[in-house]
Amino acid sequence: MTGFSKSSIKKFIHYFKIAITGKEEDFTTGSIRKAIFMLSIPMILEMLMESTFALVDMIFVSQVSTNAIATVVLTESVITLVYALAIGLSMAATAVVARRTGEKDMEGASKTAVQAIFLGTIIATVIGVFGIIYPKEILGLMGGEPDLIEEGYRYTQIMIGGNITVVLLFLINAVFRGAGNASIAMWTLVLSNGINIILDPMFIFGFGPIPAYGVEGAAIATNIGRGVAVIGQLVVLFMGGSRIKVGLKDLVFRGKIMWGLIKVSLGGIGQFIIGTSSWVILTRIISEFGSDVLAGYGISIRVMMFTMMPAWGMSNAAATLVGQNLGAGQPDRAEKSVWTTAKYNAIFMVSISVIYLLFAKTIVGWFKGDIAVVEAGALSLQVIAAGYVFYAYGMVLTQSFNGAGNTKVPTVINFFCFWLFQIPVAYVAALILGWGPLGVYLAITLSETLIAAVSWYWFKKGKWKTFKV
Repeated sequence: MTGFSKSSIKKFIHYFKIAITGKEEDFTTGSIRKAIFMLSIPMILEMLMESTFALVDMIFVSQVSTNAIATVVLTESVITLVYALAIGLSMAATAVVARRTGEKDMEGASKTAVQAIFLGTIIATVIGVFGIIYPKEILGLMGGEPDLIEEGYRYTQIMIGGNITVVLLFLINAVFRGAGNASIAMWTLVLSNGINIILDPMFIFGFGPIPAYGVEGAAIATNIGRGVAVIGQLVVLFMGGSRIKVGLKDLVFRGKIMWGLIKVSLGGIGQFIIGTSSWVILTRIISEFGSDVLAGYGISIRVMMFTMMPAWGMSNAAATLVGQNLGAGQPDRAEKSVWTTAKYNAIFMVSISVIYLLFAKTIVGWFKGDIAVVEAGALSLQVIAAGYVFYAYGMVLTQSFNGAGNTKVPTVINFFCFWLFQIPVAYVAALILGWGPLGVYLAITLSETLIAAVSWYWFKKGKWKTFKV
């Protein structure tokens, strides 16, 4: 038994090293479990790095003021709409690049990458202009009080105005993931995270000639960190450090490829706009119960996002496996990859939910010691985490549709489960029935459970196997 244990540990370490260095790239042959591991490890680490941005900012910002925390929460709620565009376009890039990779058409994959970057730059520029001009109005629409707006509008201005850094970061990493270079995506976020962790306290509290910018400093540090990472991504793309290499000849507008990306991304953008706008509305409902409840809710969401990132990493691995195996003409292998990934995801999510149910107050207390904030955050953490096992299956199945390029099905599912179920239930339970924030938390858990059930039904029908991109 001991020998087996040592052998397993050695094998794990060996494969872990291969996974993070990106030496293995063909996932259409061999062991499915090994393929899941090789893709999941760097994708999980990548997602953890992305969520660390949010946690680090919250840790430092929580030392400024409750208004500062609430500013971050309200701004992030709006920025999730930017994320929706970035992630929707990223899903299209992953699906198309993965399909071309499975077909062994790396030139087609490179051309797709360039058109995706062009499209992302245009979208981010338009959004950035609105963020720069109307930061106070944005916070006001989200229910921010006058003193909160005055203290935090610069944070909103910088984060939304500089959204091109996060859009391109998401987008180029999606290209790497689709090609099977998940380790490169991971290392770019390690770079951006490291810079953010160093700069956050310097710009928030001041350091030498750098004045104390308060909550605004968190936005400055985050944009610098992400911007440097984007430069690194572009260097890799042009210097040929991945399976995809972009040359000057590729920097031309290709209408057919871009239109193909737009068609696939519309469903992805639609489903995330539906989902994230629902979160915006939920945050607006929560804001009715005061800054303490809003701060507690914001902390709990940040904590949950941190531990849900490994689950999203596995879900992204499933999407890549689906795209590449469909491109290689192996739909049965694609399906088996999804069910195996979902099982592993469920085991992880159930383990995390137990920790949250038992230690919610302690975890929220690490960020803010105010009793009212801790109580609100702990309740949110416990109620929402109770449905984690359903989230595990739901996110893997919906990402698998996206990996196949069939983004329409998750969009329809999100529309019914979020807009026609989650929002009405949250509003009625919280404000009409008088359940307060608990009504919102219950609506979140129930809607995510419904998504898992409906996704399961549509996935079993198998139409995604014949989808063309």
